[in-house]
Amino acid sequence: MLKRFQEALDQRKEAGILRTLKPELTGIDFFSNDYLGLARNEKFQFKLLQLVQENPKLLTGSSGSRLISGNSSTVTEVENYVAGQHHYPEALLFYSGYNANLALFSALPDRHDTIIVDENIHRSVHDACKMSYAKKIKFRHNDLEDLENILKKQVATCYIAIESLYSMDGDLAPILDIAALAKKYNAALIVDEAHAFGVFGYGLIEKYQLQEDVFAAVITYGKALGVHGAAILCNETVKSYLVNFASPFIYTTAAQDFLWVSIKTGYEFIKQRPELENKLSQNIKIFRNQNIETPSSEISPIQAIIIPDNHQLKALQETLSAKDFLTYAVYSPAVKSGTERLRICLHSFNTEEEILEMTAIIRRFV
Repeated sequence: MLKRFQEALDQRKEAGILRTLKPELTGIDFFSNDYLGLARNEKFQFKLLQLVQENPKLLTGSSGSRLISGNSSTVTEVENYVAGQHHYPEALLFYSGYNANLALFSALPDRHDTIIVDENIHRSVHDACKMSYAKKIKFRHNDLEDLENILKKQVATCYIAIESLYSMDGDLAPILDIAALAKKYNAALIVDEAHAFGVFGYGLIEKYQLQEDVFAAVITYGKALGVHGAAILCNETVKSYLVNFASPFIYTTAAQDFLWVSIKTGYEFIKQRPELENKLSQNIKIFRNQNIETPSSEISPIQAIIIPDNHQLKALQETLSAKDFLTYAVYSPAVKSGTERLRICLHSFNTEEEILEMTAIIRRFV
């Protein structure tokens, strides 16, 4: 057994794509999901510290699952707050977006249903589908015609799974058109807003007022909000069903209350500081004005630069690293072979000088 494992690791090492855990890196951040800089914001950190000093109990464990001893008044209060902020009837909090997606797609669809997923949907959704008895069908990325052709052939109840902003290509879903198709074919649309929340206000569902058309949404807090955790936005029936049938919710110890209060504090913090989102938008424009070829949206903080030559990609990343620019090279199988890329994440705290210096280096390779 160990020999088989080692052979697989050796193959990746030979191909130059072996993943390893590295020590915390220092440098100019163009690779984290800290889009608004809250994870490094000292004012935000101080607010969280004040909460702990006032109530040290926030840091201790919940002592059990939410259905036993872990359902505090704090988590209930924050769920009500989150639901109100997004104009949904209910919210259900989870420790991570991965767990939230596992809960949704493993519990809601049954063996008679079909889950239609964008081929670029996050791995957590694919893993969740393996836990479900439902049939899974992929549609071509952001391809409305392909999606409709699949919907036309279905007789079962259908769920459509998309991201509003895709984490690897940095492009946006045609969410209005997909919502219209879901309505036309009576399908339940589920949207992962992990990378859109905080970048476009509270996300594209809020931006386009699609609460009535989106059956459930996932909001995560480990990116633009700079903390951790996730929420499923839904109606009362779906929330109750998840509480009763979603294994990732039922059979896990609840997080400590500090996680929940940090989420609420984060909402309040970004609401009072619209300049963070505005500065991020300005930095995205500066990057886009350098005319580097990319499949990413012109308003996305994620900018992908396709470099299918692994040696060239590695050389570019190492050159940037030597100049203290922290970027992320994505190799297959994380993306399709031939679409390897340098993934650039822009933030509100990046300076124009940093962006211009980084892009000047990139242009020498592409």
